[in-house]
Amino acid sequence: RSLGHIMGVDRTIRFPSGTPPTWDVIRTRLVELGESPVLRMIDGLPAFPDETPEPTWNELRIGFPAGMITLRRTHESLSCVVWGNADGALRTCWDKLSWACSAGGGMIEVGAQALSADEFAAAVGIPTS
Repeated sequence: RSLGHIMGVDRTIRFPSGTPPTWDVIRTRLVELGESPVLRMIDGLPAFPDETPEPTWNELRIGFPAGMITLRRTHESLSCVVWGNADGALRTCWDKLSWACSAGGGMIEVGAQALSADEFAAAVGIPTS
């Protein structure tokens, strides 16, 4: 069976008034949601599971029980990338990672809209309280 041209699907979180949060902040928010993210790669190199990336990291590969998600960073945005054929469990992790990345006022782009963390959580059903 051929997988054809399966592509990554990304979601961008922009930070108009500052810089993206650190990995420690993102990981803490994921743990608060009941996830146990594990770093698999930092900037294309294998990572120790408990390793903290340098502040200058550009790309992380994050392992979840449902699969792997790529997180890319620029000066004022983060981008969460998942394969287009990801199942429901991995897409839920993608939603949670997107929400966690919005710490510090990030706006999550969904189609033509930019949603706050609270608006996004309500839209995708993430219980944040």
